[in-house]
Amino acid sequence: ISDQKPLGCWSVKHGQILTCPVVCNFETHEYIAVHDDKVLRIWKNEDLNLDKAFKATLSADVYRIHSLPQGGALVLFRGGGVRTLDVLLEAPQQEIENLISAETIRWSGAFMEGQEPVLIFTTEKDKDFFVYVQKPKLNSLHKYKLEQQKLAKPLCFTAHITNQTVTLLCLYSNNSVYQVLIPLQQDTEEEEEKEEEILSKSLLLNLSVSGAALKGTSLVVLDKDHVAVLGSLPDSGKKPKECLTIWNTKFQTLQTSKELPLGTSGQLWCYEEKFFLIHGKVLTVIMYKCETSSLAAAVGKLKDSQTFDVSSFVNWNTLEDEELEVSFQSQESVALKEESRMNLRSNRSTGQSGTLSVGQLLLRLKDASNYVLETELKKLMAKAPTPDLQATIGCVVTALTDRCKRNPKFYPQNLLQEIVETRDLSYSLCPDLMAVALEQKDLQLLQICLERFPDIPEEITYACLKAFLSTSEDHLKSVDVNLDSAICYVDVECNDMEVKTEILENGFSEEMDQDMCDTKIPKESQSDGESCPVGLQKAALLNAVLHSAYTETFLLPHLKNLPAQQAILFLRYLYYLYVKCSEKVNTTLPGIRSPTINQIMDWMCLLLDAQFTVMVMLPEAKDLISNLHKFVRAQVRFYSELNKIEGSLRELQRLNHLRESQTYSIEVLEII
Repeated sequence: ISDQKPLGCWSVKHGQILTCPVVCNFETHEYIAVHDDKVLRIWKNEDLNLDKAFKATLSADVYRIHSLPQGGALVLFRGGGVRTLDVLLEAPQQEIENLISAETIRWSGAFMEGQEPVLIFTTEKDKDFFVYVQKPKLNSLHKYKLEQQKLAKPLCFTAHITNQTVTLLCLYSNNSVYQVLIPLQQDTEEEEEKEEEILSKSLLLNLSVSGAALKGTSLVVLDKDHVAVLGSLPDSGKKPKECLTIWNTKFQTLQTSKELPLGTSGQLWCYEEKFFLIHGKVLTVIMYKCETSSLAAAVGKLKDSQTFDVSSFVNWNTLEDEELEVSFQSQESVALKEESRMNLRSNRSTGQSGTLSVGQLLLRLKDASNYVLETELKKLMAKAPTPDLQATIGCVVTALTDRCKRNPKFYPQNLLQEIVETRDLSYSLCPDLMAVALEQKDLQLLQICLERFPDIPEEITYACLKAFLSTSEDHLKSVDVNLDSAICYVDVECNDMEVKTEILENGFSEEMDQDMCDTKIPKESQSDGESCPVGLQKAALLNAVLHSAYTETFLLPHLKNLPAQQAILFLRYLYYLYVKCSEKVNTTLPGIRSPTINQIMDWMCLLLDAQFTVMVMLPEAKDLISNLHKFVRAQVRFYSELNKIEGSLRELQRLNHLRESQTYSIEVLEII
């Protein structure tokens, strides 16, 4: 999420529908999905085609799959039956009992109690709600009926287990949260004959913010004393305002809230002290920290009107001076932290009177001289690595770039380069750094960032590409860039814009088009005349762009805006690299961080997709496209010929395995 890059994508066939959320099996590191209600799919990260993944057709419709870190995966069927995944895979067509024929499942959750997984789900039938508690490994099932509430019904549920007791929290339509306690019982004969027990509930919270009722849509438990509610507040004559609220259930107080003006999907998820919610069209992730609940903190929070900023990984906000001053004074029971910020504490709360907090350090460096900057940053980077150190350095770099924008004459080039080279930073931690480097035409820093940052937005990658292509070769000769990726294969003395293509590629000449039998052995001397269309420095900079991660959908619109002459020059260079790779048996260029054949091909295809009309219309691109077409066609035919003898080669390999190692023989194999 922090890198904003897709790590994997899988699709079902046209007409198939994923019918429950996909989960990850913590024990096997596999993904588990169900499509069309009954078809189970299991695959791993390296699997590319979902259609070729493990498939099992089940005998009943699946409602939800739950994965537990130490309890494996549990499968809940729409009829109320539960199976562990291991048991289900032993006999996928086994009969599944129907426990709730006339009821509809509304919510389910899985938990660990000791070494035993426990699955809880709620159902609805004729406005009555029921709670089921199952221990699948013990074949234990208990059913309860939820006490009715006049003029209100449950909207959503959540639960947690503590000391053999299930605490079920119910968000009702009357803007209240109720609590239901369910002891985890042991099965006895009397229990099996006993009628379903009616569960009584107690009022836990009235959701009222400044006298206005909060209409909640989603509820999650943070710890034993805190819950989060996503909902909306009425606004006179306007659309209701959606907001995220944190409540102290022990003292029934509102801890903090934040308006979400772009709207949400109504869903809120919580995992490992992080909130996940859809804000507008963006997935927003918010870190939180629950501290020990106290009456003083709860009451103090009521008097404090401060709210916390909600930030997404897409639009990072920098620390402002006003926010720093407020943060120094705040002593929060529940603190929402942004990933890009430090959880600032005063010296008194941390007990470290001799150490500057992040905010104090930033204020001190705001207008400091270069000497003071270097001194303070060297002290900071010399510290032993801590979980917060990278975020601290990111905040410092952001403060420096803010100062560069306010004062264009201020630009600590060497200092910024040293920070990026010595620290594993990311674009997310210092989002304005590359924009400032582009303004300053600091090509060396841009090269370092492209090689080191894993999460550069496609817009910035395109801006770097355009800047590199537009910079003159004469100017680049005076720029100190890292040449390791290009110096081993780019001829420094040759810089002719005419790319010669009359060479042999992978054993085939261009005359293959007329005569497929006319094959020759390639000679290295024939490719010596091939010249790189760009200089050594520009080649090294372009290689950094080729290494940068991107998503095709987001990069393609930007590449369409690339000027025609720059697009042709870039394609010439990609073609040059393609020819160079094809000269080698292993299709690998020499050097450190040299482009791979896959990167070259991907960028070439992407550029042709974006600039297809330009390439067809411009006369100066005609020869280039024609040569590229001939080269690719020759290679396709060459590999086609290799495919024809693939069967014979496999048979030869099989015979080698069958041959006894102690015997000597001469065999003649006829390849037909």
